[in-house]
Amino acid sequence: QVHLVESGGGVVQPGGSLRLSCAYSGIIVSNMGWYRQAPGKQREMVATITSGGTTNIAHSVKGRFAISRDAANNTMYLQMNNLTPQDTAVYYCNVVSRTTARNFWGQGTQVTISS
Repeated sequence: QVHLVESGGGVVQPGGSLRLSCAYSGIIVSNMGWYRQAPGKQREMVATITSGGTTNIAHSVKGRFAISRDAANNTMYLQMNNLTPQDTAVYYCNVVSRTTARNFWGQGTQVTISS
C-alpha cells in the first residue's frame, strides 16, 4: 500500500522560507513532483524531478524554489525561499510508480504567506 506523508507547511511572512517534505513508502518511484492549488484556481505544477535527478521548475518560482530527493530515505523536498503572498496554496506531493506508471497524491499541506 502506498503512503505519502507531507509536512513542513505553515504560515510565514513575505520573504520567508519553508521546506516541504514528502515521505513515501510502498512504492518504487520514477518521477516525483510538487503541485499547488490556490483558492479558485486550478492545480499547477511547481517542480518535478526524475529518477535520474533532472528537475523542472515552474517559471513562476524559478530561482526561489528547489526540488530534491533523498532516495535512501524515500523522501522528496521542496525548498521555498523568498516567499510571496502569491505562493499561498495547498501544496501536493505527487509520485509516479516505476512499475505501473500510476500517479499517487499526498493529502496536501497548506502554505500561507501573510504579513
